[in-house]
Amino acid sequence: MSEDFPASVDVDYADGEGEDPEDYPSIQHKIEKAVEVTRRGLEQYDNPAVMWTGGKDSTLTLYFINQVAEEYGYEKPTAVFIDHFQHFDSITDFVEHWADEWNIDLVYARNDDVGAYVDEHGLEPGDDIPVSELSEHNQHHIRDILEFEEDTFPFLLDTYVGNHLLKTVALNDALEEYDIDGVISGVRWDEQEARADETFFSPRHDPDLFPPHDRIQPILQFAEADVWDAFWNFVVPDTVEAFPDEGYVPQADDDLPEGVTQADVPISPKYFAGFRSLGSEVSTDKTTEEPAWLQDLEGTTERAGRAQDKEDLMERLRDLGYM
Repeated sequence: MSEDFPASVDVDYADGEGEDPEDYPSIQHKIEKAVEVTRRGLEQYDNPAVMWTGGKDSTLTLYFINQVAEEYGYEKPTAVFIDHFQHFDSITDFVEHWADEWNIDLVYARNDDVGAYVDEHGLEPGDDIPVSELSEHNQHHIRDILEFEEDTFPFLLDTYVGNHLLKTVALNDALEEYDIDGVISGVRWDEQEARADETFFSPRHDPDLFPPHDRIQPILQFAEADVWDAFWNFVVPDTVEAFPDEGYVPQADDDLPEGVTQADVPISPKYFAGFRSLGSEVSTDKTTEEPAWLQDLEGTTERAGRAQDKEDLMERLRDLGYM
């Protein structure tokens, strides 16, 4: 990473300050802003990368990156998939399939030290991991950064220590390994209170916590319903040749136009199956049997199917480098 970072980057860190989705009154306004931020991110950073979870938000972000890169001649950034060892298999399959379809270079960020201990001892999610058995690097994060004093912690993604080691440490190590200076992510203002004050370009420059970089956040202005609006009216018709151009919205998991299957559509099959938010296999449940876009998006919480102990710690986790 260049020592003069961020002096060589010319972005407005206040862009989006004090705004919310209502400041972008139509889907066209939201898309135009997403394209603007994406284009700025691709031209300003030497080695940007996109964080891709296989979820709707990061996949929409990746779609915008594809469109902008192809239209303006930018090199497509690498997609970083954080493998926390507790994914639904279908999500990993989805990511690998569409990385190939969209010609995206895909790399995996993993905490190999934790993974090796889990494999060696045949652990299942929830089993305890002794802190003393991990590397100095991980022990430093546990003891000095998290100030966690217990002798063991559970092998679970959606806990304070588990999330930090399996996702944040894995991400920060990947940023350093690949010398990434701009992280393009699909966070949204309305998704969580901890993200409500984010700006379109957000500095992360504390070298004691993470490799210095900026966050580039093109879809902050999208509400959950806007994401599905964009998929069914723009992303899917543009991607699937046999899909109606006017944006057909399926009314059930098997309600697709003739000749089209779920595998043809760049939307994770978990959303068709009733999941509204995707986390880990052991701590995320479907909310109803309806596809995600048909559920009560206004009257219910988007992340209701996620483990709430991690949700309650989101602000602290984000301070340490979580998305």
